[in-house]
Formats: sequence, structure tokens, C-alpha cells
Amino acid sequence: MTPYDMIKAHLDSAVPFATHVGVDLLKIGDGTASAALDQRNEVSNHIKSMHAGAMFTLGEAASGAAMAGALAPVILQMRPVAATAAIAFRKVALGKLTAHAQTSRPGAELMQAIKDEGKVAFDVAVDIRDDAGDTVVEMTVNWHVSAAR
Repeated sequence: MTPYDMIKAHLDSAVPFATHVGVDLLKIGDGTASAALDQRNEVSNHIKSMHAGAMFTLGEAASGAAMAGALAPVILQMRPVAATAAIAFRKVALGKLTAHAQTSRPGAELMQAIKDEGKVAFDVAVDIRDDAGDTVVEMTVNWHVSAAR
């Protein structure tokens, strides 16, 4: 089992809300992650498209997985907090959605900042696409990470 597989297993249990919504973490790497969400009645809105809150949850979960992947060697000793998020809905979202997340800085640089300063803040960009490959949501989550207390 790779460190990324261990992070995935941990996040699946550590973030019960995302699991409740139906987010499936697909892959985690060094500063990258992907996650998927199938549309069903429980995550749909009044116009029968994906609910904005469900898409936000998908994007935030993918961003958190990318953040954890970037900090894999030290993540269990860290206290990550999503500080801010910006989301833009680009297209009506139908069917299965896949979120792709990428940290703004490489993991090694983030870990060095934690070592030097005891904390770090950085963005994670998220692109959520439908089955046709069209972007339906663009999102940025700013993470603040410090040593666990």
C-alpha cells in the first residue's frame, strides 16, 4: 500500500460528510487528486441538475485530497483547515462529475515552509468536468496547514 493509498483510506473515514454525499476519491498523488460524484436524486436540485452544494462538496474533497497528497510524509502530524473557497458554476451539470485538483506549489516546497515557519497557506485549483469532458465548475480552495496541537 502506497502512502497515497493510506491517505485515501484515511480520508474516506475522516470526512464522513463527503462519503455521505457520495464522493468517491479516485486517485491521490503529490499535490494532485481526483474524485467523482454520480448524480442521483439526493444530490440533485429543482431543475434536475447536480445541486450546487453537492458540487462544492466534491470540489472541496478533491482539494483536501490534493493537499494531503502534497504533504503525505507529514500529513498525520498536521492540522489542515480550508480557510476560503471560491467557486464558479460554468455549465449546468448533469450525470457523473469528476473533479481534478492541483496544489499551487509542489509538496516539497510546502513541507519546507512548514519546517521553516511552522505553517503554510496555499491554494488548490479544482476543475470539475462532466462525462463529455466539459468544465462545469471551477473552484479554488485556500488551505492553511500547521502542526497539530
